[in-house]
Amino acid sequence: MAVEERVKVAVDNWAPRFLANGIDPNDFARVTKQVERWEDWSREWSACGDMHARLGEQAEAEKCYESAGYHYFHAAMAYHFGKFVFVQNPGELRAAHEKVVDTYQRGLPYFEFPGERVAIPYEGGATMYGILRKPWHVAKPPVVILMPGLDSVKEELHNYGDDMLRRGMAVLAIDGPGQGELEWEFALRPDYEVSIRYAIDYLETRPDVDATRVGLMGVSLGGYFAPRAAAFEKRVKAAISLAGAYNLARNFDRYPLLTREAFVYRTKSANEGETKEKLAAFNLQEAMPQVSCPLLVIMGKLDRIFPASEAEQMAAEAGGPVDFWLFEDGNHVCNNIPYKYRPQQADWMRRQL
Repeated sequence: MAVEERVKVAVDNWAPRFLANGIDPNDFARVTKQVERWEDWSREWSACGDMHARLGEQAEAEKCYESAGYHYFHAAMAYHFGKFVFVQNPGELRAAHEKVVDTYQRGLPYFEFPGERVAIPYEGGATMYGILRKPWHVAKPPVVILMPGLDSVKEELHNYGDDMLRRGMAVLAIDGPGQGELEWEFALRPDYEVSIRYAIDYLETRPDVDATRVGLMGVSLGGYFAPRAAAFEKRVKAAISLAGAYNLARNFDRYPLLTREAFVYRTKSANEGETKEKLAAFNLQEAMPQVSCPLLVIMGKLDRIFPASEAEQMAAEAGGPVDFWLFEDGNHVCNNIPYKYRPQQADWMRRQL
């Protein structure tokens, strides 16, 4: 059945991602074991989120703030992975996403590196929301802007941020158009440098960070956005493309069912044909020669979303210094081998900034 296929696709394609980005292995085993129909997916994960939220509230009431932060983060991740590609039911998706935002924000004061929710002016009077966290041991740190992909959101980038923070860099995780809190009003757009321009403009108003030292790190579709933005926003000093695509349209037919459906939904298209037409603009051919800052391209040879040739072409055409890390045993985003690249990419960024 098609519904069961979606459950299988979700588990087969993203199990390592769930674990690498904050889902407890026991929760993953329990929830996925009891979900047989796709229509139950978001509800069961939300129940898991509710359980962690209650534990967080209990810990907070008892003034056990470290535990409160732990549980609120786990709640946010459970809500998120329940709705991340649950585009068949937009109402349920949005309700779960609002819980992601709420529970993550409730935990934000209690994390190892606390932070703040920030409102960044965006086009047409809209607001682009971000999460700014700073290292406690550096007075005026450089900033790494973290960019999610097609079905990730700023809150999911928490662990990536911790790696940067421990090395003395602040992080600003954002939801751009078509992502997270901006997916309701705006479709995905190829020129992500617009979002980065607004984000850096905002950082320049902050006396507590060094906006002359800004790096980018983008995951999956964000791995397309990072070099694209670096090409046309010259205030960017370094960029990391993690499992990104060079040309989104030419790979559309190889994407898993859930990914194709998410692209249709988040490009605000009527069907796959219209989606492919829109994705034709997501092409780095003109951008790559204009990337003059240091660029790190990371790709797994076993990636089932984007072929490794996408990253190879990206690295070959970069106009500035480039490092290319290709992992023979890495899946999409190399989530099955995070220990081989996550600490190392943070070290790379620290050297650049």
